[in-house]
Amino acid sequence: MSELKTTCLHDKHVALGALMSPFGGFDMPIQYADIVTEHNAVREHVGVFDVSHMGEVEVTGADAERFVNHIFTNDITGAEPGKIFYGMMCYPNGGTVDDLLVYKMDENDFFLVINAANIDKDVEWINGQTDGFDVKVDHQSDRYGQLAVQGPEAEYQLEHTLHLKCAELAFYTFSVAELEGEKIIVSRTGYTGEDGFEIYASHATIRTMWDDLIAAGVQPCGLGCRDTLRFEVGLPLYGDELSEDISPIMAGLGFFVKLDKEEFIGKEALALQKAEGVAQKLVGLELADKAIPRHGYEIVTADDDNKVVGTVTTGYHGISVDKSIAMALVDAEYAALDTPLRVHIRKKFFPATVVKKKFYKKSYKK
Repeated sequence: MSELKTTCLHDKHVALGALMSPFGGFDMPIQYADIVTEHNAVREHVGVFDVSHMGEVEVTGADAERFVNHIFTNDITGAEPGKIFYGMMCYPNGGTVDDLLVYKMDENDFFLVINAANIDKDVEWINGQTDGFDVKVDHQSDRYGQLAVQGPEAEYQLEHTLHLKCAELAFYTFSVAELEGEKIIVSRTGYTGEDGFEIYASHATIRTMWDDLIAAGVQPCGLGCRDTLRFEVGLPLYGDELSEDISPIMAGLGFFVKLDKEEFIGKEALALQKAEGVAQKLVGLELADKAIPRHGYEIVTADDDNKVVGTVTTGYHGISVDKSIAMALVDAEYAALDTPLRVHIRKKFFPATVVKKKFYKKSYKK
């Protein structure tokens, strides 16, 4: 097994007494205080996450826009610099390579933010698609640290504690700031359902900003509450709700698959899925009991034949909604809202109902 990588803030997490655990090939903080405290801090006030494990790839060159459109399900054609797009890279069969963000830096300059666990695979995949395109692919993951500052008070902390101008940023846009001669990217997307910002900068600058935020009383947050927060608002995690075997159509993310675009890898397969339907769909589930559904637990029919019709992809007792809830991949015939099902938890079967995947209302600033 290869040695775990560390982010530029690793020593600071250890000094704060964080519970550390492997994630995506990195030794990452799971929690500092406890998951409920950190979750509620983001919902009600503000929290800061070390997301320096995420990957960054810059694509430049005369064919940069055409190339990114070729590997990306969303449509970036003619976008203004400063805009961010969410979407997926897909295999020809429609399976998902990764979900990612694309930042339009300039006319022929795009900044791709990819998932930590997929960095090596994604970079190899991207490089493998460049034949016939005049582009340069620059893997920059080791150059950047990244903070996510999330919650209703995030804007205040960036403006007043970090002295970064961000109030004018619209949702899914970014700006490039100059701070002591260094280029810093500040974006407003968020992965928690709350207003939030991402800061990409050198390791030294990220370390200073982390210290400043902690000194200002901002709650440090681990990946534990990052998962509970994103899950409550129905946001997918690669490896759970998206994978080589789970296409964007199966995951209910067809909005980010622009089939009217001239071409992209996987278009034909995804168009067929949209037209003819898929065998399985991602749904929300609400349990009548307080039992907690976990990733991989079986979903069975409501009657006594115990026919397995799906599996849980993510499940928790929702902190903000106080219900046992899950996202699950189920056979399409059982995916309609209000369908009764059961979840197999520790030798027992608990009644559940299909509900919308967004269990908690988002509070983005739009």
